Amino acid sequence: MSEVKLAAETRTEFGKGAARRIRRENKVPVVLYGHGTEPVHLTLPGHDLQMALRTPNVLISLDIDGKANELAIPKAVQRDAIKGFLEHVDLLLVKRGEKVTVEVPVHAEGELAPGGNLLEHVLTALPVEAEATHIPAAVTVSVEGLEAGASVLAKDIVLPKGTTLAVEEDAVVLQVLAAQAEETEGEAAEGEEAAEA
Repeated sequence: MSEVKLAAETRTEFGKGAARRIRRENKVPVVLYGHGTEPVHLTLPGHDLQMALRTPNVLISLDIDGKANELAIPKAVQRDAIKGFLEHVDLLLVKRGEKVTVEVPVHAEGELAPGGNLLEHVLTALPVEAEATHIPAAVTVSVEGLEAGASVLAKDIVLPKGTTLAVEEDAVVLQVLAAQAEETEGEAAEGEEAAEA
């Protein structure tokens, strides 16, 4: 699990105008909350935060005004719908050794059985409980040779040591769907003639 260090500044201005000014300075308004403490309003460097958020469930070490160090994980990220820049981020305060519930991406590897079957990701991310400093970046599932009708359940996925499921064991994560047969043009024309008769 990667840990990214970011310099944070506390902010005292709130509202849309203040948020716009912060973003013009290539910074992002952030709220840090958790552990029953009052929310802390911060600004973080926009580019550095954007790069950090490329890693799912990244652990962020915050140096707040050069005085306090806190660990946090992203909880909610708001992006501009058109341009994709970060508008606002909520961070959850965590402590080393603490267990947190997060969703980790599910990656499938291998080839399905021959026949043009399709793999459906019922869950693109698997809810798990893990130590805040040891959150897996992703879980990988082999779909090698699976045929139509086969499913991979949450309990079938091998999790890293210290990580447990935070979802029903029988929850379907992946399933293999049979390929849909396409009508040829001749069959479609015959069907239309039969319908007209």
